[in-house]
Amino acid sequence: MTSSESQALTDEVQGLRQELASQRQALLASLLVSAWMVEARDPYTGGHLWRVARMAHALALASGSTPREASRIAMAGFLHDLGKVGIPDAILRKPGRLTDEEFATIKTHPRVGARMLSGHPLAELVVGVIHHHHEMPNGRGYPLGLVEDEIPHDARLVGICDAFDAMTSTRPYRAGMPIVKALDIIESELGRQFDRLLGTQFVRMGRDGAFDGIVGHSDDGIPLQHCPVCGPTLVRTRSARAGHHLGCPACTARFTWTDSEQGLRAMPTGGYAEAEELEPALDRAQIEALVLDWAEAMGAI
Repeated sequence: MTSSESQALTDEVQGLRQELASQRQALLASLLVSAWMVEARDPYTGGHLWRVARMAHALALASGSTPREASRIAMAGFLHDLGKVGIPDAILRKPGRLTDEEFATIKTHPRVGARMLSGHPLAELVVGVIHHHHEMPNGRGYPLGLVEDEIPHDARLVGICDAFDAMTSTRPYRAGMPIVKALDIIESELGRQFDRLLGTQFVRMGRDGAFDGIVGHSDDGIPLQHCPVCGPTLVRTRSARAGHHLGCPACTARFTWTDSEQGLRAMPTGGYAEAEELEPALDRAQIEALVLDWAEAMGAI
């Protein structure tokens, strides 16, 4: 083979690799968009997926994972609730306590999510978390009642982050807990609801302030903003600009993004949002940034 032929072959291989990488990134972007749209069905969970992914990444690194592995776990953290697409709105958005029958329906979402990814090219990177993030070391979790090391490591890790975010986030029936209280609860459940080693590391990080810039945020440096009626339900996308309008996803009140000394603030207009202002505001810039952040992790398949 001549040197020119060798170079042509090298260029062809490199081109195929780049094409494959682009295809994987497009596949991941489509999954992240799907997860985002599922999250948008619940007006009180804005930013939940981003927060779980960020905390999972930090905990994975602190627990000894390689950067590539930590990115893969963060990716799975963002996708962990895909299966909630199968939960009826009447249950998913119910403001009060669920009945036993309704909770049984909620408990199907890990299994539904795992089925959704059956045969997907990226499934092996994330399906363990999607299927098992609600399992508990004491065997009282779902959907399979796995115990201790039967639960995949990354599912145990994401499960802690998911529970912590649920505790520190506001719901229609309660305000979000202070960070210190949520950490105390996790510490009290080590070895039962939460993995002991990972939970101990998580509590240590939380008490050192590692999650202060994540709790109550929907992106780096972008805190959730408050509807006077519903609480922290307003998500600011990276593309939001002064003068843009948005609606509260819970009560449909209309707001205008306004410049202030603290940056953009959502100011109520006194009216109700128009239909297009209540559409889920997909943050494509955030999705694109996450895909680039996690591109290396997809090289593992």
